[in-house]
Amino acid sequence: MTINEIAEMAGVSRATVSRYLNNGYVSGEKSEKIRKVIEETGYQPSAQAQVLRTKRTKLVGVIIPKINSDSISRMVAGISSVLSDAGYELLLANTDNNEKDEVKYLKVFTANNQVDGVILVGTILTREHRKAIREMQLPVVVLGQHLEQCSCVYYDDYQAARDLTELLLCKGDRVGYIGVTERDQAAGKMRRKGFEDALRAAGKRLEPEWMEEACFRMDSGYEAAERLFSRCGEVDSLFCATDNIAIGAMMYLRDQKVQVPEQVQLVGIGDSEKSHVIQPSLCTVHYYYKTSGEEAARLLLELLSSEEEIRKEIKMGYRIVENDSIRK
Repeated sequence: MTINEIAEMAGVSRATVSRYLNNGYVSGEKSEKIRKVIEETGYQPSAQAQVLRTKRTKLVGVIIPKINSDSISRMVAGISSVLSDAGYELLLANTDNNEKDEVKYLKVFTANNQVDGVILVGTILTREHRKAIREMQLPVVVLGQHLEQCSCVYYDDYQAARDLTELLLCKGDRVGYIGVTERDQAAGKMRRKGFEDALRAAGKRLEPEWMEEACFRMDSGYEAAERLFSRCGEVDSLFCATDNIAIGAMMYLRDQKVQVPEQVQLVGIGDSEKSHVIQPSLCTVHYYYKTSGEEAARLLLELLSSEEEIRKEIKMGYRIVENDSIRK
């Protein structure tokens, strides 16, 4: 017998059962339902349930994939500003894109009773991630990925990529693509789908040999561009799934004496600081990263103050920044 089963039998949320077991406030009717189920089943709280908090730590765990990232730093700034105003401090866990470490921190934050809630800045969400989140007995918000099982704040990666591709097609005919692994639902799968659907809608060919995969680093973008253009020199436009990849690709083209955007136009996503200082400046998509962090923090505060187990989704907007790497 688990706390989830008790909640289901009593017709209440898991959070309400947790509050009941720890002498927190539960309305009279719900309290009586839980009491009867526990009495009838002979339920004994697990060791984990018995150490659930009876008071707030005023700490929130924030799990990030990497610390040296423009987008991540803006998200964390947004999270910090809202939580600080509410009297909370952050406990930051950097995983260096290690999926197992992300799952480990989800479990550590729960088992060691360190924090009141968790914000996970997600990239690749595995079956183990979903299982760990499902078993957590504290509020969790996912930022940057859409996840149906919990509250989340995410970006419209599909439509942003589609709009950006349509912009390339205004002055381009043979459009190449450098993306990231599709295990990343947002930056990998949804951006590629938006790109492909824009090509199909325009009646353009989708050529597999015009497509490459990279990591999120500039050097990986450089190497992917080298592979693509060595194989397909006829490409006259290039969609890159991130700014770092696009800047790496631009450096390769510069080394090959290829003029941007006259010979090859290219775009990225992220509106990083580097996208504005490189020459020519990079056409990119601006996501409201700081605002998304603020929204994730507000969602978590709402979960912390609610007696019910709620789930909300927020899809963020975007805007295209038309800099100088595309033909006017």
